[in-house]
Amino acid sequence: MKLDVVFTPTGLTAGEVQGRIVFVIDILRAGTTICAALHHGARAVVPVADTEEALRLVQTLGSEETLLAGERNCLPIPGFHLGNSPREMRPAVVRGKTIIMTTTNGTSALLATAAAGEVLLAGAANFTMAAERAREAWTTREDLLIICSGREHRFALDDAYTAGRLVEAALGGGRGRKGLSDAALVSLDLVRRYGRRWDRPLLLSRGGRDLSELGMTEDVMDAARVDAYPVRATFRDRRVVAT
Repeated sequence: MKLDVVFTPTGLTAGEVQGRIVFVIDILRAGTTICAALHHGARAVVPVADTEEALRLVQTLGSEETLLAGERNCLPIPGFHLGNSPREMRPAVVRGKTIIMTTTNGTSALLATAAAGEVLLAGAANFTMAAERAREAWTTREDLLIICSGREHRFALDDAYTAGRLVEAALGGGRGRKGLSDAALVSLDLVRRYGRRWDRPLLLSRGGRDLSELGMTEDVMDAARVDAYPVRATFRDRRVVAT
């Protein structure tokens, strides 16, 4: 059995994900926002590559039952109903809706997992459910891959720290390191460095600092809340649903 972490989906091949249990992390903010939407009653979230595909898909699915959501460079996309903030996903807005979403990093990471056996989102917002599945998979000797969305094809501290917390949970507190990749070991080291408070690495990360400069510190703090949106968010048939 193997447990690997990749710090960005760039260059990831179908063979690397095929047949594995995959966890996708974009804690700031797409993963957290998707969990918030599902927790508050959205029917599904459909990740797409760009705004053009989002607009085409809303015409196919029908505008009455769909909402467009997303961001580019942290800012809402003009003409879309929603941005990429978990605090926007209020029950009165999203309940019963299918949300078509495109973001700078997170949705691309999800789309890179098409060949995986099982794909789940993981973050602080749904950590207990994600951790339970990771632990179950590791105990039954299944191969795991944790994909960090990263930031513009580069390492992101916030996602890597989250990966470390998930690796730690999969190991169940054990000290054995057999089967862990170097990147998984580095992720564990980040947990030792920053400790148990999620807000520390999130606020210190470049993504967290950029959001704070734009007046979105509340989004960062929301993403740091453990089990704020406790859903088992599963990506299958090109959509994320609560299972």
